[in-house]
Amino acid sequence: MEETRPVTPAGRRIVAAAEELFYDRGITAVGVDLIAEHSGVTKRTLYNQFGSKDHLVAAYLTERDQRWRTLVLATVDASATPADAVTAPFEALRTWSGTTTRGCAFINALAELPDSTHPAHRVAANQKLWLRDLFEGLAVAAGCSHPGTLATRLLLLHEGALATQPLDLDTLPDCVGLALDLVGAALPSDR
Repeated sequence: MEETRPVTPAGRRIVAAAEELFYDRGITAVGVDLIAEHSGVTKRTLYNQFGSKDHLVAAYLTERDQRWRTLVLATVDASATPADAVTAPFEALRTWSGTTTRGCAFINALAELPDSTHPAHRVAANQKLWLRDLFEGLAVAAGCSHPGTLATRLLLLHEGALATQPLDLDTLPDCVGLALDLVGAALPSDR
């Protein structure tokens, strides 16, 4: 098990600079020299704080994942009914997409870091698995039939909306509509 140290103010600046650079330019295109320069620290400080670029990438994705989960769970909590909660991650995506331009940082990271043992690959993969599990749990709570199948289908729609975001096609409304149709068809007919 890796030892985790508290992140210092310099560490937070490093993560913020890394997030901007990795998201805008790509993980493999950005070196630690550029991150150190943008965060106003030395490379030594960067390495003292994170140990390696790989761990910095994992820290960047972990921070982003925490913000995403907070938004999704707040949207779920604000849902009027359990059935509405099942599609709440799509509503969260409406908000989230207003601040992103290059699609999903986690999909991008998985494409750039195909080695499943890379610490950042694990963070990105776990983010997708968390969302699928959330869809399933919400579907169970709403009384949907075949919640596992529904969860996988909803994840596919959600990821499709993210993957097409850079194309300026505005697929999110269609994905939300399809998600509502799927959930509606999976709800018991007595509702």
